[in-house]
Amino acid sequence: MKVLIVSDSHGLTSELLEIKTRHENQVDGMIHCGDSELPADMDEMQDFWTVRGNCDYDSSYVKERIELVGNRSFYITHGHLYNVKMSLMNLTYKAQEVGAHIACFGHSHIAGSEMIDGIIYINPGSIFLPRMRKERTYAIIDFDDQTATVHFYTVDGAEVPSLRNEFTLT
Repeated sequence: MKVLIVSDSHGLTSELLEIKTRHENQVDGMIHCGDSELPADMDEMQDFWTVRGNCDYDSSYVKERIELVGNRSFYITHGHLYNVKMSLMNLTYKAQEVGAHIACFGHSHIAGSEMIDGIIYINPGSIFLPRMRKERTYAIIDFDDQTATVHFYTVDGAEVPSLRNEFTLT
C-alpha cells in the first residue's frame, strides 16, 4: 500500500496539482496535513484527506482525522495544536490514545520520519518554504505487513535519498 503525504503548501496550486497528478494512480490515499490556504472545494484539494492548519481559514476543514489504509490507521493533524515545533510528546500521546499506526503532521516545515514506541511519525516538509534543508518536499509511505519505507521527493519528483527511512512493523 502507498500513501502520499504533503503539507504546508501555503497557497501553491500548480505544484500541488502537479504532485497530485503525478501520483494519484500510484497511491491508495493522499493526505494534506494542513496550511494549504486554499478553500476545501478547490480542484487542487479534491481527493486529499485534509486537515486544518493554523493558516487555514476554511472552517470546513477538520482539526484532525483518522483514515484506515489497508490494515494501518493514519492519524492526521497539522501539528500546531500539539506543539510539534518543540517536541513530539503531545502528538505521541494523541497517536497512542487513538491507536494510530502512523501519525502524519506538518507545521514545522521540517521533513523527516521516525518511529517512536511502534508508531511511525511523518512530516513531509513543505512544498512552499522548507526549513533545515533547501529541497521543497513531500513524502510517500510504502508499506506491507512487515515493513514500511518512507520516501521523500522534491516538488519536481526527484527522490531525496538522504531522507529515506525503513521501519519494521509489528
